[in-house]
Amino acid sequence: MPRSVPTAISTSSSLPPTQSPAEPHLLDNAVWAALTGPHARFAERVGRAARYPLDVCPFTALADPADPGAWDDLAELVGPDTVTPVTGVRAVPDGWEIVERGQGVQLVDTGLRAEPAPEAVRLGLDDIPEILDLVALTKPGPFLPRTVELGVYLGIRHRGRLIAMAGERVHPPGWTEISAVCTHPAHRGQGLATRLVRAVAAGIRERGEIPFLHALAGNTTAIRLYESIGFTLRRRTNFVLVRTPGRHPAPTP
Repeated sequence: MPRSVPTAISTSSSLPPTQSPAEPHLLDNAVWAALTGPHARFAERVGRAARYPLDVCPFTALADPADPGAWDDLAELVGPDTVTPVTGVRAVPDGWEIVERGQGVQLVDTGLRAEPAPEAVRLGLDDIPEILDLVALTKPGPFLPRTVELGVYLGIRHRGRLIAMAGERVHPPGWTEISAVCTHPAHRGQGLATRLVRAVAAGIRERGEIPFLHALAGNTTAIRLYESIGFTLRRRTNFVLVRTPGRHPAPTP
């Protein structure tokens, strides 16, 4: 049965408008919701700023990007003159530098047929070397040595070699992000990614949660695929790489 998501916006050829600030939603600040919720065990936190450990996930988040105090907490958390990604922000305070920015889209499950994939195997820490090789080849997004600890990761092997994978990443209350969806170039066109997405989603659904995922706004091929199997574009997202303010030089004697 299709799932009802009250704030989902159905589109076919264009991105949805950015949600009104008057209609806040947990997924608007998903990383903060995860790090103060189901993923609190991973959180490194100072006041109103938090991040995952650097070998788990690169994301940092603010309780409220409009709060200057949260930015001060973030600077204390990551240190001076440090580059870090922050989600859900458009502008930075004085003294901060935007190193890079990009736009993505957030998609939510509104009609996905979730089902197990009998050929899929659970991936763990022993599989990290193979996972990192596949990620380096296919570039699905950040994947670090301990990312696999964030949730269930499934893979498909061919003649013993890992050729496709997908898994769980950010985990706000009631939701789980599907991430690291990738297939070896020599094995594309066989529907492996779709089978893995359905299988990961089946596990998420069993917990009574709703799958969601992100894609780069320019990756129209992936967006069309996700829409075709039951995801709906919900909102635009901003990915910003920022540099924290440097230390002030010591006063001259």
